[in-house]
Amino acid sequence: MRYCFFWVLLSISLVASAQLPKPPASLRTDLLLHTDKVWSNGFLTNLTLEAADSSGFSGQLALIRSTRPSFSWALSNTGGTSRQTAYRLIVSSSRKHSQADQGDVWDSGKVMSSQSVGVLLPTGRQLDTNRIYFWRVNVWNDKNVESGFSQPKAFRTAPQLATYETPFYPVVKTEEVPVSQRAVDEKRVIYDFGKDAFAQVFVTVNCSTEQDTLILHVGEAITADGHVNPKPTGVLRYRRIPVLLQQGRHRYAIQFKPDKRNTGPKAIRMPDYIGEVLPFRYVELELPASISHVEQVVRQVVAYPFAETASAFTSSDTLLNQIWDLCKHTIKATTFSGFYVDGDRERIPYEADALINQLSHYATDAEYTIAKRSLNYLIYHATWPTEWSLQNVLIAWYDYLNSGDSRTAEALYPELKAKLLLSLARPDGLISTRTGLQTAAFKQSIHYDTFDGRPIIQDIVDWPQQGILGLGKKEVGETDGFVFRDYNAVVNAFHYQALTCMAQLANQLGKTDEAAFFTNRAIQVRKAYQATFVDTRMGLIRDGEGTDHASLHANMMALAFGLVPAKYQPSVLTHIRSRGMACSVYGSQFLLDALYNANESAYALSLLTSTDERSWYNMLRTGSTMTTEAWDTRYKPNQDWNHAWGAAPANIIVRKLMGVEALTPAFETVQIKPQPDTLRQASLKLPTLRGPIHVSFDNTPTSFRLRATLPANMTGVVYLPRRSAKSQVQQNGKRIRAVAEGNFWKITAVSAGSYEWEVR
Repeated sequence: MRYCFFWVLLSISLVASAQLPKPPASLRTDLLLHTDKVWSNGFLTNLTLEAADSSGFSGQLALIRSTRPSFSWALSNTGGTSRQTAYRLIVSSSRKHSQADQGDVWDSGKVMSSQSVGVLLPTGRQLDTNRIYFWRVNVWNDKNVESGFSQPKAFRTAPQLATYETPFYPVVKTEEVPVSQRAVDEKRVIYDFGKDAFAQVFVTVNCSTEQDTLILHVGEAITADGHVNPKPTGVLRYRRIPVLLQQGRHRYAIQFKPDKRNTGPKAIRMPDYIGEVLPFRYVELELPASISHVEQVVRQVVAYPFAETASAFTSSDTLLNQIWDLCKHTIKATTFSGFYVDGDRERIPYEADALINQLSHYATDAEYTIAKRSLNYLIYHATWPTEWSLQNVLIAWYDYLNSGDSRTAEALYPELKAKLLLSLARPDGLISTRTGLQTAAFKQSIHYDTFDGRPIIQDIVDWPQQGILGLGKKEVGETDGFVFRDYNAVVNAFHYQALTCMAQLANQLGKTDEAAFFTNRAIQVRKAYQATFVDTRMGLIRDGEGTDHASLHANMMALAFGLVPAKYQPSVLTHIRSRGMACSVYGSQFLLDALYNANESAYALSLLTSTDERSWYNMLRTGSTMTTEAWDTRYKPNQDWNHAWGAAPANIIVRKLMGVEALTPAFETVQIKPQPDTLRQASLKLPTLRGPIHVSFDNTPTSFRLRATLPANMTGVVYLPRRSAKSQVQQNGKRIRAVAEGNFWKITAVSAGSYEWEVR
């Protein structure tokens, strides 16, 4: 009897322990994951914050700059009982106090809440400057079972604190060796690092004489006969660098001279602890007779911290996989300055670059601070295109939607209102930059000074335009023959979208009256837009008031932002398909958004995987390992090979093809709406603040199978292809009722856990 009682108790104990929630993980302070790291000249050290502090070590830290930072964590458990119902968060002034569960700075006590993202330090608990703090958290699940505490997470505050200021990581270094090397001839060796990156070169050689010279050829491109290309097209980078050698074995740090164009007054400068960098893939050594052996060639790559394994995508289409890899590497590599910049030619932040960079960064890593920092910069350093001023509001909205942190939008709210350009409007709400309304007060309100000699902001539509940057007058540029008029359909499409985003931001910030104003203004602009730009005879969108020309751009922007009346969508789509990729790599973001939003997945996939000259395949074919500034050099003679505004496929694959998008801030509710068309198989891992989302599908003409895993504290809305009204939907092997919605079956209120759906 005793033994039976013992086994009953043991069984109960094992069941209880199996259901015990694991301690929270991935603790972030003001969205930063690595607040406890210490770097030296860009390289990660083994020092703790306390060790660095006690030794007086002066390295680089990710400092917290707000008096009341936010705290976020992910739950380690998945499944139906993994939803958090309460938490307790403690902030301590020492590791000893933290490990003893003593919140001498703040102890929240048990808070009945599912919130695990953006818990703010309460008012009256502000932090001191130059101080190390520790925090940890535990949670209760659906069964009111308490987890253990997380490991303590350390962070250090900055010398000066503000009510809110975006924190940021230092740019950091990793050392890489070549993936291959080969002798070009007796005294020339070429080293290939596999991919282009912003980096520095170090060479170790043993020289038998004094005062001999080693010649380095460093560049992004290679010639047909296997040498580093000394005269590449556009502004592809090449440097010939002589190195005066000393006798014996020495390691030489190769110095790149600053480029006048990308170190000018509007450029982002490299920090002193890093020094100058150059984008390159190849190093060719021209060896003097005194060197019989090269001991080592390495490069030190500079980038913002990037979690390489946080995201993953693979599919049955090998070209699509290559395009994903191209774009993902581009996002990582182009963070070298700590801001979103336009590439190496200028190293200047531009709003349009930042918007696409932001979306594709979110698709490849759960990193939000560089987008916030870039937006902060762009608000006060406006560039010249009209539409790009409006895109500041879109950046702010996507920042909030993906990070769940509204403090950036709140801090910048008055400036964001000015970026709507409302003072350029006529009575019906449409705006124009060409009707004499750009007063000194207006330009001051958007922080615009002259840019490249332009005294006022101007409509851009796409870039480059006809007859500039080496394009002849007969070469149409990237605007598809767009006819510029005072009232421009593309500009006003962005104006409408900015108003809708601003209404949502105002509502989030509790500004209900202003939210209502922006909502009503958006309705007014939509009505005026359709009355002014819709050509009811052709069923298309005109470029502007006073012209009948209907470019790809006018139609794709209207479709992307929901401005095309339903009865004209078929004719607009027919027109869009007839124009092909008649836009730049920047415009492709909105073209693909428009197509997927209209459920035109077949044509969208054909553009993604096209092998024409105007394609991502062409970037690979030319030899680039980062997305290029233009489809080809002949479309922009001064283009570079390191432009993240060409990396739209990264976010399009995630948001549209795989269909994974946040419906509510920080993915508390996620939409999964794959549009595979003919793609047979694909799988995705997407990082979020709540943990990774896993989605995969198998797609045949007769069935569609979708698998998904949602992390704890997340709810899903799932859409499955509805190819027939008679098809059946199964969930985990059991038939379920799904709601028919257009071409999809819709399943709501999908809780955390792993699922498999099948449509037959």
